[in-house]
Amino acid sequence: MSKLFTPYDLSGLQLANRVVMAPMTRTRTPENIPDDLTALYYAQRASAGLIITEGLPVSEEGRGYLYTPGLYTDEQVQGWRKVTDAVHEKGGKIFAQLWHVGRLSHYSTQPGNGAPVSSGEVPATSTMVYAWVEPGKEGPVLPSKPRALSTDEVGRVIQDFVASARCAMDAGFDGVEVMAANAFLFDQFLSSAMNTRTDKYGGSIANRQRFLLETLDALADEIGGEKVGVRVSPFGRIYDMEAFEGEEEAWASMAAALNDRTLAFVHLNYQTTISAAGTPAGFGAAFRKAYQGTLIGAGGFTKDLADAELAKGELDLIAFGTAYIANPDLVERMKNGWPLAEADRSTFYGVIGAKGYTDYPTFESSGSLAAIN
Repeated sequence: MSKLFTPYDLSGLQLANRVVMAPMTRTRTPENIPDDLTALYYAQRASAGLIITEGLPVSEEGRGYLYTPGLYTDEQVQGWRKVTDAVHEKGGKIFAQLWHVGRLSHYSTQPGNGAPVSSGEVPATSTMVYAWVEPGKEGPVLPSKPRALSTDEVGRVIQDFVASARCAMDAGFDGVEVMAANAFLFDQFLSSAMNTRTDKYGGSIANRQRFLLETLDALADEIGGEKVGVRVSPFGRIYDMEAFEGEEEAWASMAAALNDRTLAFVHLNYQTTISAAGTPAGFGAAFRKAYQGTLIGAGGFTKDLADAELAKGELDLIAFGTAYIANPDLVERMKNGWPLAEADRSTFYGVIGAKGYTDYPTFESSGSLAAIN
């Protein structure tokens, strides 16, 4: 049997296989509260060894896109409880991804129409967010110029993550993943090209890492480190992220710092398939040597590529993203060599209702299995 389909012990959480459903923003909840379709969507995909939810804003300030379900109110907790119950009833495991977009937001989605917050005041100029173009009309807009969080405000944001993690436990999640990848708030602090601060959260590599590491420590204190994972995107280049001086040294340092902590996993998102981003030769092996805990890899994997990476021993679990949109039974399809369905890209984001969300059939229910037997 392929190693991909063998069980895995994730810090005491028993996974049925090594397939992870990667977090994918779908902008499907008009009230920012998960509903019955949300529960069905995740339950349909519960044969994954582990599901990581779409990014869940930890506060209104953390929101960058309309119709993304948060995790900071009682109503949202109740909605997510329906989701976790549905996934657990199918035998699945599910982590909530905790999200703060930082500068990748528009004033129309911010409390009081204020400026988004970031490590500094560098605006994003080559990407769009989904917000209010004008009152009552949503659409893609350029992010607003951010303001720098004050030193004290950084501590307040850390507490927003802690409160959201407590909400996740109350909602029945098996753990949480901190979104520190893909140019969002923590990434904005990690980059010396974007972080222009002169306080304890800027300047040196250690100072730029402080915000993320303090957040992980605070979450571990609140819910236990074995229930806390983190997603990072080394050498990422999406959403205006640029190369910065000492980048390779910074990621080597991060691997060592993460290894000093008890965590559920580190989730490496490689962006080769979605941007010009690449990683230096030998980076994966070096990260594996420095970080001895569970490693998840994401970024354009197929079953064959996943098998090859697992055989190398540099990764323990493999995350699949886009393939899960049209293939709720992705594990079964890969295990049996059944063909994968193609997703309708026009329904990836912003469509309210079942279309392109919960209406993709399994291979068996589509009648295709009978056709090949």
